[in-house]
Amino acid sequence: MQRVRCWNTGLQLLKSACEGAAKPSTSRKYSHLPPQGAGSFGLLFDIDGVLVRGRTPIPAAKQCFKNLVDRHGKYKVPVVFVTNAGNSMRQAKAEHLSHLLEVEVTPDQVMLSHSPLRMFTDIHKMRVLVSGQGPIEEVAHNLGFQDVVTIDMLRDAYPLLDVVDHNRRPKDKIPPTKGLRPIDAVILFGEPIRWETNLQLIVDVLLSNGNPDNVWNAARYPHIPLLACNMDLLWMAEAKSPRFGHGMFLVCLESMYKKVTGFDLKYEALIGKPSVVTYNYAELLIREQAKRLGWTTPVKRLYAIGDNLMSDIYGANLYDHYLQASQRTKAQMQAKSGGGGSETVEDALKMTSAELGGASGVYGTEGDLPEGCSSILVCTGVYSREEGLPSDPAHAVKDQPTFHGHRDFRFDPSLTEPTFLVEDVKEAVELVFQQEGWPLE
Repeated sequence: MQRVRCWNTGLQLLKSACEGAAKPSTSRKYSHLPPQGAGSFGLLFDIDGVLVRGRTPIPAAKQCFKNLVDRHGKYKVPVVFVTNAGNSMRQAKAEHLSHLLEVEVTPDQVMLSHSPLRMFTDIHKMRVLVSGQGPIEEVAHNLGFQDVVTIDMLRDAYPLLDVVDHNRRPKDKIPPTKGLRPIDAVILFGEPIRWETNLQLIVDVLLSNGNPDNVWNAARYPHIPLLACNMDLLWMAEAKSPRFGHGMFLVCLESMYKKVTGFDLKYEALIGKPSVVTYNYAELLIREQAKRLGWTTPVKRLYAIGDNLMSDIYGANLYDHYLQASQRTKAQMQAKSGGGGSETVEDALKMTSAELGGASGVYGTEGDLPEGCSSILVCTGVYSREEGLPSDPAHAVKDQPTFHGHRDFRFDPSLTEPTFLVEDVKEAVELVFQQEGWPLE
């Protein structure tokens, strides 16, 4: 069985994929340099629960962006919007944010949960089944996939598979099966609309080795490659309580597969926050923006602002640990080789393959990687403290009774403790500017 083999060139592949995907807008001109003595930094904004609630902008979001752009509407510092949403194209998300925030947002500033799939070139020529909602076929082709099958296409080819909803069952005579060439891999972009249909057909594909014409064979294990984007169990819209996200859909799929086969569902890659690959990709977008700002020194620190402990905070802290390990490994190798040799993070951290994004041990490091990544938790989304903010950020989250992270991620309570805890995104931006010695206007 063909397995996915990615990341053989590490960060160089990341860089080439990013540069090919994120071409700067020719209409934008950057001219801001860090103030004398101030730090160089980049901002990573989550969207849902930080900037918006559903389609409604959070009031503090518009206010905070007044500090991020000059009087001409040009950004003073590199900004990337990092969301686990994946049901749209980057262009559409950029236009939506521009309208809500009343500042210009371009596609090269937007990173969706599936954006790193551009780097998985080994599977781009495979026949892939995609699950989600929105223009997922267009999204898949835009990411580089050449042979795409949707759930609706699969239903049409095998009309007897989807029978939970009696109104969708074939009427009268049984229609013929059209059949499709076998599917090589499955990619889960985000939560679908009809969970029962997608759960059933995905299990059919996994248990038939990609060919639903065959009967189930639970002994055929491991199954064909499966990649998933967006592990958020919950997310925040206009409702007072969180809504189920794609992470909940994954819980259902994992449970069903285990119940039927007795085996654990295996992921070739888990992409989106909190995986390291997501932040690695976002950091490169920040670096490209810094160049266009005219900055000649590397970005020293990233600040990731979010509302979800198990995606935004866990992910930022995990990436910070990765950056610290990179620096230690580099120093150790330079000490041994007198400054020469390749720089690769091997066993400096006990991260799972899932936490790294399915690419354990193949990340290269460069001299201009940030020194660290700070996490900032806001109280306008999934995380909320009605009784007010505690003086100690760690005190707010150290005793979480329930693990909301993905099954394949460790429950390390220290990774859910934010560097800073603030009320909203405006306060977060003001805090960052103060930390870095930038004036607020």
